[in-house]
Amino acid sequence: MCGRFAITIPSDAMSQLFDAQPVNNLPDVPNFNICPTNFIHVITYNGIGRKLESLRWGFVPNWYQEVNAGPLLINARSETVAQKPAFANASRERRCLIPCSGFYEWSKDLEGNKTPWFVTRNDGMPLIFGGVWQEWGDASDKIKTCAIVTTESNSKLSKIHRRLPLVLEKSDWDFWLGEKGHGASVLMRPTANDTLGAYKVSKNINLSRSSGPDLMAPV
Repeated sequence: MCGRFAITIPSDAMSQLFDAQPVNNLPDVPNFNICPTNFIHVITYNGIGRKLESLRWGFVPNWYQEVNAGPLLINARSETVAQKPAFANASRERRCLIPCSGFYEWSKDLEGNKTPWFVTRNDGMPLIFGGVWQEWGDASDKIKTCAIVTTESNSKLSKIHRRLPLVLEKSDWDFWLGEKGHGASVLMRPTANDTLGAYKVSKNINLSRSSGPDLMAPV
């Protein structure tokens, strides 16, 4: 799964990378400890062009009476995203790209002790997750919310966690966004073993209020 991640890519660089029009209220960068319910950088497609937007991480189904009326849906399983009532429409009509520099994951030993890891691309490029998004609220109080799609882990990283975010390559972006039509389900596969690497980081990341580049440093 994915419960925390970091982004160090400047907003203007993200806009250029995705050829996306930026909105005015983008989150501050860098952020070394992005947590659920934070607003994050997200690339959407409206049928005309791409937009770099600020969306709340934590998908809110349209039947929730309040933002926190039910479980916090930060991840959507690739195996069921097209069938689950919360995500079904979004998986067909509202897919998005979620950029980051890397994400944190925790392994657990036989005694239940947890060790934090930072997962990045081996080639040093940004990680791009596949996501789904939903607009929630009435006309006077609308927000856009999103969830990260996850897949089974690969054999290399399964020792850390049995789930991984869906990682998309540049050649997949237009297909995932719907710019090339339907059939994005073929992209929902585990990431190749040679794409990602991981190293241990400080347990300071266990605190949601922790900040600073030291959180990403190997220990």
